[in-house]
Amino acid sequence: MIVKKILHVVGCMDRGGIETWLMHILRNSDRQRFQMDFLVETTKQSAYDDEILAFGSKIIPCLHPSKPLLYASNFKQLYRQYGPYDIVHSHIHNYSGYVLRLAEQVGVPIRIAHSHNDTSAIDAKAGLIRRLYLGLTKYSIKKYATAGLACSSAAAAALYGSDWKKDSRWQLLYYGIDLCVFNFESTPTTIRSQFGIPTDTLVIGHVGRFDPQKNHDFLIDIAVEVIKRQPKAYFLLIGDGFLRSTMEKKVQQLGLSQQIIFAGLRSDVPRLMKNVMDVFLLPSLHEGLPLVLLEAQAAGLTCIFSDTITEEANIVKILMQKVSLSQSADWWAEIILSTSHAKAQITSKESLDLVKQSPFNIYTSVQKLQNLYTKSLSNH
Repeated sequence: MIVKKILHVVGCMDRGGIETWLMHILRNSDRQRFQMDFLVETTKQSAYDDEILAFGSKIIPCLHPSKPLLYASNFKQLYRQYGPYDIVHSHIHNYSGYVLRLAEQVGVPIRIAHSHNDTSAIDAKAGLIRRLYLGLTKYSIKKYATAGLACSSAAAAALYGSDWKKDSRWQLLYYGIDLCVFNFESTPTTIRSQFGIPTDTLVIGHVGRFDPQKNHDFLIDIAVEVIKRQPKAYFLLIGDGFLRSTMEKKVQQLGLSQQIIFAGLRSDVPRLMKNVMDVFLLPSLHEGLPLVLLEAQAAGLTCIFSDTITEEANIVKILMQKVSLSQSADWWAEIILSTSHAKAQITSKESLDLVKQSPFNIYTSVQKLQNLYTKSLSNH
């Protein structure tokens, strides 16, 4: 059997939603049929690099995406060095248009754009230069993509246009997560003590990079209101990013450093969800389809999330509470506390079973993606 070579184009392979899903795909794909390499925009070591290399995949830095001519030169030189590839699968939203154009120029037969985010609200507020850029990149995607994927209907509309269903190239591919990692008995006493959190207190958790999209500033305002009402409550914030130090400073100034814990990047998110958190909070300004919200439901957590998040992520409905971002922080706090005091109406095992039966199981996701690759290549 001839192994087909696939080049995934990403920013870097740190612990983000897109990257975590790609790792699920890499771990569960048929490596006798598909060789997956990763073209990144950095030379810095990323969280998943060692595991990627252990699977026999390559990490290829292609620098200077902000300088298109230099990026093009780097791309073509690297392609000569590491190619040829049967498929280029680009995950960098609008810039995918330029990447797929370069892929077409070097002769890649299958060129896939992938939308992981609903950026429509931001795009609507763009200035003239940004609108010109968006128009050019979207035109390039339509011209050079042989297929286009999206993690939700909203993410599809953001990149391919509101009439995306009329073009047979564009289709949905829901994220799949590896649910085996949630199949264990919880031991909250042991794990909570590692963070100095008492066993018998309320813990609200959040997982996400420290970036404006994730709305950490408002999250901390919510935390203040929760702690006013329930002084023993704790918040566990998992993730890293350029806004982290700003948020840590804000928490320090509020005098809440003991109760709002910054845990950094973690490789054991499922364990922390099941052993430490009681409620999962996600007040994002926008999302495509948040992987962490799927994971929180698999862990059986009550989820409080913003009304910007697509309904497609709503699997275990009894756990899900949508709140408008137009509401105040104290309103969010009241919702969190009233929900956390309610008697659980579903067990964590029942919740996990519902996610297993949904389209978000990793085996469904891998199978659909491999079928797309195979069909695209055979049609070509």
